[in-house]
Amino acid sequence: MGSDRLIERYINPYTDFGFKKLFGTELNKELLISFLNSLLPDEPDIQDVTYLNTEHLGTQEMDRRAVFDVYCENSNGEKFLVEMQRGEQQFFKDRSLYYTTFPIREQATRGKEWTYELKKVYTIGILNFTFDNTNDEYYHHEVKLVDMGTKEVFYEKLTLIYLEMPKFNKTETELVTMFDKWMFVLRNLGGLMERPAALQERVFTRLFEAAEIGKFSRKELIAYEDSLKVFRDWYSTMQTAILKGRREGHEEGLKEGRQEGLKEGEEKGRKEGVLAVARQMKAQGIAAETITACTGLTIQEINAL
Repeated sequence: MGSDRLIERYINPYTDFGFKKLFGTELNKELLISFLNSLLPDEPDIQDVTYLNTEHLGTQEMDRRAVFDVYCENSNGEKFLVEMQRGEQQFFKDRSLYYTTFPIREQATRGKEWTYELKKVYTIGILNFTFDNTNDEYYHHEVKLVDMGTKEVFYEKLTLIYLEMPKFNKTETELVTMFDKWMFVLRNLGGLMERPAALQERVFTRLFEAAEIGKFSRKELIAYEDSLKVFRDWYSTMQTAILKGRREGHEEGLKEGRQEGLKEGEEKGRKEGVLAVARQMKAQGIAAETITACTGLTIQEINAL
């Protein structure tokens, strides 16, 4: 197994290995800091972050476990949870909110008096799918708790950011802000063969050095190829199941004269795709926690496969 088998020059950031190599390691911490600052231009610049444990248990032993992609805090104790969502899940918003409860609850001070004062929490979802089909140009969602009467922010310390990556279609000549440039990199990195001229900032020098497959050690290369295979198998299975579901839904809709048939078929196909991917990953000996992170299925669902 060697790099000559890979025709890509740079890693695919949508793979588990690729995302964590770029954003989840102490060596490449400046990449994460730059990305976070580009997302929050109206907040004070983040100068440093500390990586935190990505595996969390609930407050009770029987509570579910959450495994984050990247979890860190800045020097002020503000928490940042960064997740790569590779595919649409039926309850992805619910999952996102559930994960957000962990960095909130863990701030409770045990063993002494506590006033309930919390540090800010940011949950950031980089989505390899779209969930809002009403506007093809609206891809940067910043969500806060709002008073519906006054239309003003009710609570400033909780922010959820969702980036619908498939909607970002700016070309290199259209990149103006650092946010634009980070979106372009995340959207296109796996398909680039050269560093774009528009990305001249020092942080991108570091990014392209870290992402170059030819510089990987043998151990890193094997890990990346395994991660890439999982991603490609997942994508192929999902697409096949969705197309199959569309065909079945279309046929059913024609028979029954119902427009809902196509939609039901797509949903059925998507669910079948998720289950098929989970079975493949399980057969390859991949940990149930990793399968959960990729598919959104529960540990109980995975164990039942």
